[in-house]
Amino acid sequence: MDSYFTLQSNIEVSGEFVDRKSRFIAQLVHIESEDEANAFIETVRKRHYDARHNVPAWILVDGRERQSDDGEPSRTSGMPTLEVLRGAGLKNVCCVVTRYFGGTLLGPGGLVRAYTAATQAAVAAAREAGQIVEMTSVVPVDVHVAYPQYEQVLRLAQDSGAKVSDTDYADAVTLHLVFKAGEQESFCARMRELMAGREEIEVGAPVFAEF
Repeated sequence: MDSYFTLQSNIEVSGEFVDRKSRFIAQLVHIESEDEANAFIETVRKRHYDARHNVPAWILVDGRERQSDDGEPSRTSGMPTLEVLRGAGLKNVCCVVTRYFGGTLLGPGGLVRAYTAATQAAVAAAREAGQIVEMTSVVPVDVHVAYPQYEQVLRLAQDSGAKVSDTDYADAVTLHLVFKAGEQESFCARMRELMAGREEIEVGAPVFAEF
């Protein structure tokens, strides 16, 4: 996988749907682990301690995912919530849909529609606010060059698709570059040719980041 979409960190987005006085409040956050998902689920349960149900669903970028109906009839709440996250192509997110019962039974079909609609509302709110971001597999590359070669190497890096994240100026110049995974290989090859084997390049491990 070269990229995926997720919610920005350190924010919470909500969406709401009401059917026959039952309120369904979807609360969506970014997570990095199962522990973070569980911590958010517990936070929502404490926040809405008086609600009839707090239905969780989460997906991690490594493929793990979980959902629970939290006492609702089987497959009427947790699975619809998870399906919305899947359909939106989101990873590393957790959504908890809180239901305040309005006194009227909605039936299995009504519950599926309600949990789906609330989660869709939260995802739509995040999109409208520009809070859904694409995370790309990138490779950090540090290049150490003498001052006379700096401009040439900088142009070569930019022509190869690199973004410059930082530059250190000391006895020599260190360019901290970021490439989409795979694109660093042609740059390194051209550097070896340019420097005739005297290049100083440190290639890091791939990570996911905004690019």
